[in-house]
Amino acid sequence: MTAGDFDAGFLNRLGALYDAYVDEYRGADGKLPPMMQLKREHTAFVVANAKAIVAGERFDEHTARVAVAAALLHDTGRYEQLKRYNTFRDSDSVDHAVFSHDIVREKGWLAACEPSVRDAILNAVLWHNRRDLPPCDDAVTVAAAKVVRDADKLDIFRVLERQVATTDWRYDCQAFWNLPTTAKPNPKAVEAIMAGRPVDYQNIQSLADFVLIQVGWMASGLNYATTRKLVVERNHLPFRRDFLHQITDSPFVDQICDYAESRLS
Repeated sequence: MTAGDFDAGFLNRLGALYDAYVDEYRGADGKLPPMMQLKREHTAFVVANAKAIVAGERFDEHTARVAVAAALLHDTGRYEQLKRYNTFRDSDSVDHAVFSHDIVREKGWLAACEPSVRDAILNAVLWHNRRDLPPCDDAVTVAAAKVVRDADKLDIFRVLERQVATTDWRYDCQAFWNLPTTAKPNPKAVEAIMAGRPVDYQNIQSLADFVLIQVGWMASGLNYATTRKLVVERNHLPFRRDFLHQITDSPFVDQICDYAESRLS
């Protein structure tokens, strides 16, 4: 990136650097491996979601630009993660947020930015998958991190729906961490969701848990009214209620979905 102010062209320059990096993972036919292509598409949707959130929340231009930049970079490490470890499951490989943060920093893509801008973007990338945001006094950093977390969740909702619609998900569960498809929800996961707490990843032991944790996000894991509005408009909760009834007869399904519905309204 050429030196200069954090101006209106910044996101275009950053996008070009990001695209050139992703191109390094393309095969001789110019295509990304399928799971990497999913992540590239995911990133584009997260950026679009971030733009919708900052517009809906009427952020100032500077904060909006930081948030969208962080959304673009949040999963930079996913490509190398899959290449090295053949998985997107962090517990079996690396923390992809840390990995993404380190790659962006090492590439120097933000070298032309003011230190406060650079740190805000890097921290938003680093924190996007944390259970809780660490204490931070910088309002721009906090806002950017919250936008990325919401925008990421919105597209995780889309990705699950796409996988269910386009794959034989009972046998092809790579996108769902290869979790058992017929096991009942883990009571520890249910307890955390109903208490409004994040679910520890070790307690996600079934596909039902994987889906219920997303319903839990709708209940207590979203930061902005714009995000909740988009969840309702896109019918993400009804889809999960119906899908959960296909994979489990647990009475917790309607209990948790009803709880989420009350929080979204």
